[in-house]
Amino acid sequence: MGAAVCRIAAEGAFLYSHRMAVPSNADLARLALRVARRFLAAGERVATAESCTGGYIAKLLTDIGGSSDWFDSGVVCYSNAAKVWQLGVPRVVLTRHGAVSAETARAMVLGALRRTRTDRAAAVTGIAGPTGGTPEKPVGTVWFAFAVRTRGKPRVRTAHKRFRGNRDAVRRRSVAFVLRHLARP
Repeated sequence: MGAAVCRIAAEGAFLYSHRMAVPSNADLARLALRVARRFLAAGERVATAESCTGGYIAKLLTDIGGSSDWFDSGVVCYSNAAKVWQLGVPRVVLTRHGAVSAETARAMVLGALRRTRTDRAAAVTGIAGPTGGTPEKPVGTVWFAFAVRTRGKPRVRTAHKRFRGNRDAVRRRSVAFVLRHLARP
């Protein structure tokens, strides 16, 4: 393990809930280091597919020296067209369910897993605001998907959150949610 990862291991874990204060840069860096420790220890690799977070997760993970040992790639697919051509999200999924849906998050994470040789992948799609919300999908609505490759087949889990706050708060809380999930064994 790198010196930075060992240093954080001694400092302890940062616990986060979407009901808590907006995570600071230091909080997010600590969570990213927990992800690094977890993937280094497991000998696994991870990829990300990001829409509303715009590459924020990949940035935090690659801020860590030696991340190429466990981080494969990050796809930023902000537009629907990018979701289709970068990750192979079926157009019918976007038409029927919208970009912010369990179905789209699932298609994104499966696309990330399919296009990489990783053991795990995470995807996030949502409405960070301040515009873009609807009564059915208000600002702060975020869908997540997590995939793990087991015996050659992907297993996917989706999650939905509705975060409060401005654009920055929604994005930071979304990033923290993904990092917390990835840090778990």
